[in-house]
Amino acid sequence: MKSRSFIVLAAALASSLTLSFGAASVANAADGSSIVVGADTTFPPFEMETNGEVTGFDIDMVKAIAEAENMTVTLKTLPFNGIIPSLQAGSIDAAVAGITIKTSRMENVDFSNAYYKSGLSVLVKKDSDVKGFDDLKGHVVATKKATSSVDYLTEHGFPADHIKQFQDIDAAYQALETGGADAVVFDNPVNINFKTAHDDVKTVGPLLTGEYYGIAISKKKPDLAAKIDDGLAKIKKSGEYKKLFEKYFGGDMSGAVEGVESPKSVAISG
Repeated sequence: MKSRSFIVLAAALASSLTLSFGAASVANAADGSSIVVGADTTFPPFEMETNGEVTGFDIDMVKAIAEAENMTVTLKTLPFNGIIPSLQAGSIDAAVAGITIKTSRMENVDFSNAYYKSGLSVLVKKDSDVKGFDDLKGHVVATKKATSSVDYLTEHGFPADHIKQFQDIDAAYQALETGGADAVVFDNPVNINFKTAHDDVKTVGPLLTGEYYGIAISKKKPDLAAKIDDGLAKIKKSGEYKKLFEKYFGGDMSGAVEGVESPKSVAISG
């Protein structure tokens, strides 16, 4: 998903919501049996919050991994651009948010093996004449702030005043629906999720990138990456991983990662 700016207002972090699963608490996270996991809940179907409940592919996955490794999870919600600083500060141990494995991020955090293969796509209204990315020049494009989609647009010559950046991807989709933007460029599974629920939009052209999501892990927890990788392998073997695709993608396994894809082998530059 998602170069991102890693500067976040202290007020935004202070207002983040903490939810506990099982008997976990922030106080005992240091003993290794309990981990604090950060999540940005504005990235459906990977993370979302409905009626006060945080759900999604990533949430169910990290809970299943933790259970497989005899760990409990405390979930802390926060803005996406607060995730890396929080991992560096040690206020969270790991994070799920459809986080693209990137070389620049690997300088600041560790990553699990890849668990989802994604890419950017172009979403437009059904009556749009745009047939692909090359047709977007001169148009206003909406996306989520501090994500790899912003990097892509900037690298391909889009001026800042033609890129509308929003804290929440739903606001970007709203801009498209109301005529405030001509297209949304964002992670394909999220665009597909929106398209499924709205029959007035369509995706056009091929995927713009190939990128992999990983669980970001604090470098202050050198043993945690191995445990998470072990848990990920276990839920793949048990079938729990496949069940997540059935639950959240209607059985579409196109984003599934077969075998082991290490962070170094799939990291994109930037």
